[in-house]
Amino acid sequence: MKLAIVRQKYTPFGGAERFVASALDALRAQGVAVEVIAREWRGDTAGVLCDPFYLGRTWRDWSFARCVQKIISAGKYDLVQSHERIPGCHIYRAGDGVHATWLELSGKPWRLAPWHRYTLAAEAALLRHPDLRAVICNSRMVKDDIAQRFPEAADKLHVIYNGVDTRHFHPGLRKEHRTAVRAKVGAGKTAAVILFVGSGYERKGVATLIEALAQMDTRSAEAWIVGRDKHEARYQRLAMRCGVADRVRFLGAQSDVRPFYGAADLFCLPTIYDPLPNAALEALACGLPVVTTENCGAAELLTSGINGALVPASSPGNVWAPVLEHMLARAAEPNTPTSAREAVAANDFAAMTERLIALYASLGITKALV
Repeated sequence: MKLAIVRQKYTPFGGAERFVASALDALRAQGVAVEVIAREWRGDTAGVLCDPFYLGRTWRDWSFARCVQKIISAGKYDLVQSHERIPGCHIYRAGDGVHATWLELSGKPWRLAPWHRYTLAAEAALLRHPDLRAVICNSRMVKDDIAQRFPEAADKLHVIYNGVDTRHFHPGLRKEHRTAVRAKVGAGKTAAVILFVGSGYERKGVATLIEALAQMDTRSAEAWIVGRDKHEARYQRLAMRCGVADRVRFLGAQSDVRPFYGAADLFCLPTIYDPLPNAALEALACGLPVVTTENCGAAELLTSGINGALVPASSPGNVWAPVLEHMLARAAEPNTPTSAREAVAANDFAAMTERLIALYASLGITKALV
């Protein structure tokens, strides 16, 4: 049996790639040959180059889709699993959620933007295509959204949560890194640290976190922003206007985020829309309570007030401030790390692999794991 995995840029460290990589050994053990179709890829998985010329992201996505569709039509593969919106693939992993929903929630004018119009059309054509056999949704939120918008695909939807490496991310990181990391960045031993990890600051709500920090009664609280954004200077100016520039630390992208989970007290992601962010899963695995929005797939893993809290998306900072205060107090309770970790205990890589193999077995390319 031959399975193709489609990703424009395939690196071993991406969320989509980690999702696939966890199952590769199991697939190979069952005699399934796996190849990557990509413009470029890294890692030891066999690959097929699909890199037509393009200018701009609309042409980039369209030309790549046409190239992949040509490969599919040649019949080389028994199943093609795409992590891009490509009509004609057999399995689609909706890792980015539903583009139509994101556009609605963003509140931005987009109707004249060619890339958005192309993406909407490709998404609809993909989910209505007769060759589509399964859609992997990384949260129930995404599954319910697709079922509502595309009822013809409702019986093809399967929820498989992103896996988190619970051996790599664990509450013991607090003991290993808390004192050293705080000393390195210049934070006090008792400062309340609210951690944000991610890129795309606008969508993920960094401005809201900064405004909330300014409204909190806990004046020693700090916000640590780990990630990268081309408009970071804009958020630094916002921190200055809010009078919290000395308590907002922009720490840049980090090759190893674990020390920052270990040094923090609380994880906050005021996202407008996020199907299932790996950072929230990693934070929970490290024993950190998570405060996020109802438009985040991680919300369905939380027990409100126990290991996290939810705030309506796009709420102003003064709504977030008391919630963050409450959860910081909750974070100090001895049973909170255990409760947070239990939220993702059933979503380690082994469990994700088992669910993925079970899906492949239902489609006839593997035997179910015993």
